[in-house]
Amino acid sequence: MASTLQVTAVRPISVYPRRRPSVLLPESRRRNSDLRRFAENPKSSGGDPGSRSDNAVLKLAWYGSELLGIAASVFRPSPSLAGDQDSGGLAREGSGSVDRARVVEAVKEDFERSYFVTGNLTLDAYEENCEFADPAGSFKGLSRFKRNCSNFGALLEKSNMKLTKWEEFEDKGIGHWRFSCVMSFPWRPILSATGYTEYYFDAQSGRICRHVENWNVPKMALLRQIFRPSRWVWEKNNSL
Repeated sequence: MASTLQVTAVRPISVYPRRRPSVLLPESRRRNSDLRRFAENPKSSGGDPGSRSDNAVLKLAWYGSELLGIAASVFRPSPSLAGDQDSGGLAREGSGSVDRARVVEAVKEDFERSYFVTGNLTLDAYEENCEFADPAGSFKGLSRFKRNCSNFGALLEKSNMKLTKWEEFEDKGIGHWRFSCVMSFPWRPILSATGYTEYYFDAQSGRICRHVENWNVPKMALLRQIFRPSRWVWEKNNSL
């Protein structure tokens, strides 16, 4: 009797583990999401450390110059308020508020007196608690601003300030200016900058309630000008 052999095919067994389909791990997914958010808003990562350092140096220099001005003022007589353009006050409207056109005219006249470095400004054009701000910092108080301007001017050998353009907006006016000066330090540094100041008007009184300076020069570049000797100093030293 013939025997029939049935052969069953045997599938070979692999000794290597089967690879699973590649998947994005949760941690990788979160990292990828963070990268997308950073690309959309790079400032959310905490800011540029270099920028924070520059701001700290600028604030230190700003407060240092204020203290230097206060110290220098001890050795000179206090400026009289009689010299300020405040006699008689500004014209009022029927509601008691100051006429805005007159305030703008007063600011333009103050530029002619270089109020930034003399402190000779029309006091009646400003709120007493007006906010004064620039790239280095901000504070409130008209008397403090006047004092700082006067003290800064005492540190200058000569200066030149000019209003180059005036713009009117609904709630503010913008004055564009050009400024240069020679400081009375031994190395006679020369400061030079252009910029603009925003004058915000109070809705009720019509006076200026915010005075915001903006400089068209990098903050640290302006600070470095203070430590750079002028050409006059170099020429004098070479002639010795």
